[in-house]
Amino acid sequence: MALAVQLPHNEAERLLSVRSLIAPDGFSTPELTSLVQLAKDVFDSPVAAANIVDEDWQRVACQVGSIEISACSREVSICSRVVFANEVVLIPDMARHPELRDMPYVTGEPHFRSYAGAPISIDPDMPVGAFCLIDTKPRDFSDAEIRNLRQFADVASGLLRLQKAKFLMEFAEQKLKLAAMTDPLTGFYNRSALVSLIDVMLANALSSQQGFGVLYLDMDGFKQINDKLGHHAGDQVLTYAAKRISECVRAQDVVVRMGGDEFAIFVPDPPDVAALSELSEGLLKEFRRPFVVDDKIVSARLSIGAALAPDAGSERLGLLKAVDEALYQAKEAGRDRFVLR
Repeated sequence: MALAVQLPHNEAERLLSVRSLIAPDGFSTPELTSLVQLAKDVFDSPVAAANIVDEDWQRVACQVGSIEISACSREVSICSRVVFANEVVLIPDMARHPELRDMPYVTGEPHFRSYAGAPISIDPDMPVGAFCLIDTKPRDFSDAEIRNLRQFADVASGLLRLQKAKFLMEFAEQKLKLAAMTDPLTGFYNRSALVSLIDVMLANALSSQQGFGVLYLDMDGFKQINDKLGHHAGDQVLTYAAKRISECVRAQDVVVRMGGDEFAIFVPDPPDVAALSELSEGLLKEFRRPFVVDDKIVSARLSIGAALAPDAGSERLGLLKAVDEALYQAKEAGRDRFVLR
């Protein structure tokens, strides 16, 4: 049986407000829990709760009491009436209500009888849920109690707004950190990611007894491109090079532009040494194809040094020293090749 409720005219906008919550199902904070507990005590109610009503369901954000409320279809949710009317809803006795008296939560366990709910909003005129009190016996609410219930709902709304703002600030901070670690030309990480990202990846791999591979790439002939055609052409080549590297690596591999025309590829959990060799051969093959810049054909092949942890070292500085030495050997041996240490 569904309750007769009419959707508000701004339902699409309201749902956007609901979805801006981090996790409406089971979402709570110590402050919200304390507020709901206080409401239960102040009103001497068996159950107090903050519920969120989304597109299909009423979800329990926070509840306190001797009777557990479960998520349910919003078609049978009384909180939906609060949300859609955007006003306090009082039902002194559900057993006498023409629509509610046959509801299973009234005729059977937990035998709810009275309900009082006030709208919770995080955006103006966009109620996302209800702050409600439910009792197992009939109950009337005085004007003073209704005012208090509204105030509890207002405080709950403020707590949700603060939590949303905190989430947005943390998200913005994460984006700023990511931007600070990203090379704008290639889209790869820059050297600042080595400490905050690579060290953690390496430690996790070794603690799980997994291998961790590193490749150090240097583009042979890049300096001549810059000298003859200018930095604009050099930037184009680096952009094309980044695309070729991206096409060779796995999703879980991390590429860092170490500076200029040098790149490092960090390979968590490679199957074996042969996997690093296969990746190196694939990269060499890609860079043997010339680049076309402003209708000019230019060449910038690779020299690659490779190493595998923990055999070549168990910390980043040692690994980078090993691949740097391997890269030097690749260049000394004639370039356009890789050396694995």
